[in-house]
Amino acid sequence: MLLRLVAGRLRPHRRTLALVVLLQLVQSLASLALPTLNADVIDNGVLRGDTAHVLRGGGLMVAVTLLQAAAAATATYVGARIAMGIARDLRGTVFRRVQDFSAREMSRFGAASLITRTTNDIQQVQTFAVLILTMLVAAPLLCVGGIVMALDQDVPLSVVLLLFVPLMAGAVGTVVLRMRPLFRGMQERVDRVNRVMREQITGIRVVRAFVRDRHERERFAAANDELRAVGLRVGRLQSVMFPIVLVIWQLATAGILWVGAHRLDSGALQAGSLIAFLGYLLQISMSVMMVLFLLMHMPRAEVSAERVQEILNTRPSVAPPVAPVHRLRGPGTLDIVDAGFSYPGAEEPVLRAVSLSARPGRTTAVIGSTGSGKTTLLGLVPRLFDATGGEVRVGGVDVRAMDPGLLARTVGLVPQKPYLFSGTVASNLRYGRPEATEAELWHALEVAQADDFVRALPEGLDAPVSQGGTNLSGGQRQRLAIARVLVARPRVYLFDDSFSALDHRTDALLREALREETSDATVVVVAQRVSTIRDADTIVVLDQGRVVGTGTHEELMRDNPTYREIVLSQLTEEEAA
Repeated sequence: MLLRLVAGRLRPHRRTLALVVLLQLVQSLASLALPTLNADVIDNGVLRGDTAHVLRGGGLMVAVTLLQAAAAATATYVGARIAMGIARDLRGTVFRRVQDFSAREMSRFGAASLITRTTNDIQQVQTFAVLILTMLVAAPLLCVGGIVMALDQDVPLSVVLLLFVPLMAGAVGTVVLRMRPLFRGMQERVDRVNRVMREQITGIRVVRAFVRDRHERERFAAANDELRAVGLRVGRLQSVMFPIVLVIWQLATAGILWVGAHRLDSGALQAGSLIAFLGYLLQISMSVMMVLFLLMHMPRAEVSAERVQEILNTRPSVAPPVAPVHRLRGPGTLDIVDAGFSYPGAEEPVLRAVSLSARPGRTTAVIGSTGSGKTTLLGLVPRLFDATGGEVRVGGVDVRAMDPGLLARTVGLVPQKPYLFSGTVASNLRYGRPEATEAELWHALEVAQADDFVRALPEGLDAPVSQGGTNLSGGQRQRLAIARVLVARPRVYLFDDSFSALDHRTDALLREALREETSDATVVVVAQRVSTIRDADTIVVLDQGRVVGTGTHEELMRDNPTYREIVLSQLTEEEAA
């Protein structure tokens, strides 16, 4: 999985990859040449007292060393750039895939896990890619080349290598296999730490309001301790790997010196060859250490690659149409016909054969008790998720056949929990229509009853807005969210309980201004407050995912007990009349 994920993104870097391989080859050959050159200097220069030969050989060794250092440095630099390019492309691919996710996929993964996968997991893959590009070519060449060159120096001494290399490979492989499941647990615990931290930051006001600071500290400490415990287990395994390699290397060195001393004493081996053999043993050990370093990072990178690939393999439940409709010929009508919706694995559907018609110039309201499916019903229109039964038509066209861009321009949704992005008031208002003029922004703010507090801000439209709009009150966020949709000027307006944070006077003024502003558009309002929807042209009553009544306020008060019960829970008989 890991190698496929990295290899699949190496195609744009083929030329630079070839350069890295060439540089690694030059580096490895230069490294392999040094012990042989050193042996020649010892045997033919030092032992014979030939100073000129020593100087010539030493100069050649310096030149080869400089070549090796230059090739290694350049290969590392180029390899790191390739790895960062792979990570950049991978982050972009993951981000685009997440952008296509519906609410169903978002709830499956969770925001904290998606953030971890896009940052920490891809960082692990990038680190492994750097190691591959800087070590994967050099390590095998040094190991195989070192064995070949060692055999060329003295075959009997090479018997030690037959014991040394398999023993080291077996010891390292055993440790790596035990590390892999621990790294999966580590990434899952990173998810949990991120989730707890995100909840505490987002809900800091609730935490303080209920004086739950100590409880939240304990919850974070528990998640942090779990991550620490797994990290310690991984650390313990990693800590024994290098000592194992060093001990085996020292034993191999002692064995070579013992055997080599006897052969040197008998005259079967020259001193330079013994030194060269020890140099090749060191190079073989270094190559094993390089592979060991690679294998230490491989289990965690493999787990991270699987988690990233899980996102890439997830097909959004809201799929774009094969032959999309790019233009609506009729007015912005909205027809929901026998729509049903069920969450995967749910025992009961959220919506059951819901039908609703809304026309331009008229306001259609949806009301019902908590959990009746009001928000889910509105979510079907902009395709936050697709209906599992029936169909939703805008302008006479099934939304599943509409081009996503056309649907976004046609339908404007003000969600139940309005979200503002970090930036300015103007940048948030222009989110759906970047070319909007300043005059259009002020007009939308006036309709949304938000111009007064925006004018009171020192910077006006350039006033800063923090992430999520946390530097604004709930009512201010709602009004800015309404103004943002007004700037986009869609044909269909969907207000999902978008007036709940407003006082009654502002609510009334806003609805009056909206009536004139949206006179030629289709308006659907979901509300819990009866005063918000009582003047709607048509009111649809939902109960447990079913439509149990449709009509005006007066008709429903007379004929529909569910609606009457909702109204009388908020108003007296006289106020309701």
